[in-house]
Amino acid sequence: MRSTSTSVALRQARQHLLETGQCPSGLVDDRLARSWRRSLDNGLAPTGRLGCHDNLEHPALRQLRSLHQELLAHSRPVMEYLFEQVRDSQSVVVLASPCGTLVDTCGDPYFLGKAERVALTSGASWHEAQRGTNAIGTALAEMAPVEVHGAEHFLERNGFLTCAAAPILSGTGQLLGILDISSEHSRGNPHTLGLVSTAAHMIENRLLVSGSQRHVRLHLHPHPEGIGTVAEGIVLVSEDGWVVGANRSALAMLRLPAGQLGSVPLDQVLDARLEDLMLRHQRRPEAPLSLRRHDGSALFGQLVPDRRTVRATPVQPPAPLAPDDALARLDTGDARWRAAAAKTRRVLDKPIPLLIQGESGVGKEWFARSAHQSGPRRNGPFVAVNCAALPESLIESELFGYAAGAFTGGRREGRAGLLREAHGGTLFLDEIGDMPLALQTRLLRVLQERQVVPLGSAQPVAVDFALVCASHRNLREEAEQGRFRSDLYYRINGLAIELPPLRERTDFEALSLQLLQSIEPGRTLRLAPSVMAALQNYRWPGNLRQCASVLRTACAMLDAHEDRVEWHHLPDDFQHELQRAERFAAEPPPARAPQNLDELSQSAIQQALESCRGNMSHAARTLGISRQTLYRKLAQRKQRAAR
Repeated sequence: MRSTSTSVALRQARQHLLETGQCPSGLVDDRLARSWRRSLDNGLAPTGRLGCHDNLEHPALRQLRSLHQELLAHSRPVMEYLFEQVRDSQSVVVLASPCGTLVDTCGDPYFLGKAERVALTSGASWHEAQRGTNAIGTALAEMAPVEVHGAEHFLERNGFLTCAAAPILSGTGQLLGILDISSEHSRGNPHTLGLVSTAAHMIENRLLVSGSQRHVRLHLHPHPEGIGTVAEGIVLVSEDGWVVGANRSALAMLRLPAGQLGSVPLDQVLDARLEDLMLRHQRRPEAPLSLRRHDGSALFGQLVPDRRTVRATPVQPPAPLAPDDALARLDTGDARWRAAAAKTRRVLDKPIPLLIQGESGVGKEWFARSAHQSGPRRNGPFVAVNCAALPESLIESELFGYAAGAFTGGRREGRAGLLREAHGGTLFLDEIGDMPLALQTRLLRVLQERQVVPLGSAQPVAVDFALVCASHRNLREEAEQGRFRSDLYYRINGLAIELPPLRERTDFEALSLQLLQSIEPGRTLRLAPSVMAALQNYRWPGNLRQCASVLRTACAMLDAHEDRVEWHHLPDDFQHELQRAERFAAEPPPARAPQNLDELSQSAIQQALESCRGNMSHAARTLGISRQTLYRKLAQRKQRAAR
């Protein structure tokens, strides 16, 4: 970080440049001096104010992102990892296109608000011609990693920033984009430039590997353990043995200028021919190759043949394909939800009933309907019955049907009933824990005999359906306390799964975007970062049902040209609820000290969950226990609370 006296000296040097056209020697380094002169030549003034006229509108930004789709796809995971390393410094990680336009950002919601005020947001150009000296624009101009602190920015309005940026290059040396970390000047870190440079190398390696299917790939490092790390060299070799691509590490290891790519055979930079390396790889594919440069220095390598070469080698069993069904389309990344779906798929083609448990609103019917659409009965009917909503006086006739003339007021021709309507498909009994005990007895008989006897008839009718039940109650406890028939419980409990409540899911961001897409198909909507952060921290007592209702109302408040949900789009009462929740979280009431070992254990679990923002895996690692142990302890706490 620069001291106040250094900042004053920088302003004086910039003023000297404005007056004389030259930077005073000794006060700024050559790279900064060149950038300042370019900024001046572009007609910029240090105190100048820029409007937002140079920001891309949404259609143009969407088109730009489409052009750089592969760069975005490989950069986003690295950006998210990079942000986790600088999360505490109130920073934003930025990806810019080769022309200096920002195409993606990932950062602290508080700092994003400040960044947007100086147009450090998607769609804005940070080319030196528009923004003067800055890490993105100067890295673009210099084609090298750059760090710009505080008053080193040519425009004084950007003086509160400290930024570090590094170019992302293709395997042929072409500029693909710029990766940047920006934060407040007072929160800068001396390691930021190293972090962003390493992250840029990671993206380069990912892009190089993904685009190498038509070439032989050679991974290099002076130590065999270094192969596979971010420091490895990656070389692309054509089938006739010419070096056609390489990352920067490989160019340095082979002492090869980027301009010679495509015009140098492999045996000119290594003491080996491609044919020899291929034979050695076929004999021992897992063993590192021992290589030498022409000066005698050693390297180790790992060969990855191209697709044409792979066809000539023994065929390996194909990796299992990721599921592509209705359950997979609901999967937005939560591990507990995904595990429940994986278990469900195993019983869909078997006569095993499914019992879905979870809090009200977690999406039990969505899950049941998707399970039906993912199974062999997908072409049959899906009949959903809410046992809690049907009047007790009608539930028997609704479920079992009735014969013609069975009772006054009924249909003249009688009614088949919901159980018979589900024949050949799936019967979903929602909130089965609220079914009256007398009807539980009749239902049990149907499930045992697979026959229905309509009211007013003595003739049984055969039925064939897959059974899925759901309840927010703990049916085992209900059965133990006599409020639910235990024999029916064991009949419907073939496979029991529990869907996690929304507050415990780790995929809230992806889930909320999926909900927005379902509410407004055809529009690309997103949540403002501060809104996303507030919703992620909310407890959601109504779970998915409540969240979908809030987002549906917010979407109705959007104007046709808006694509981002802001605070003022949320319902007023929900805004107040979020604010109360934030105040409550900021000022928790004094807690009673744990009185025994069990209370001490539960207190530690609660603190770990809060500090990890509900991430169960992270909380388990913090506590030094397995996730299964953590789930068991939470279930025990829930059972004690219910008593």
